Amino acid sequence: VQLQASGGGLVQAGGSLRLSCAASGRTRAMLGMGWFRQSPGKEREFVAGVNWSSGNTLYSDSVKGRFTISRDNGKVAVWMQMNSLKPEDTAVYYCAAPGEYMSPLKGPGVFEYWGPGTLVTVSS
Repeated sequence: VQLQASGGGLVQAGGSLRLSCAASGRTRAMLGMGWFRQSPGKEREFVAGVNWSSGNTLYSDSVKGRFTISRDNGKVAVWMQMNSLKPEDTAVYYCAAPGEYMSPLKGPGVFEYWGPGTLVTVSS
């Protein structure tokens, strides 16, 4: 599985950005996708995930109510709308996919495939 993300950039606090990620390769057994992020000096953390079949989503407490993740129109792709951005949201954001037949809502440990990352910078 190969993942390619886009949509990062520089935005002022309170602004919005939208990240997108498309998967290719052996995607038939994918049950959903997710996003992680890593800030300088911090460990990579789970941000959001979406399950294709149920449409259920999961968010970290730090982004709940501000970020929205969704599948992109039946494609093997996902987007994440980020609103009310804060300086502490500054990070490299990674698109991720779980292993075959693994739900992306079962915790960070199920993710096996990673995109190269896209930088989001929120200025104060």
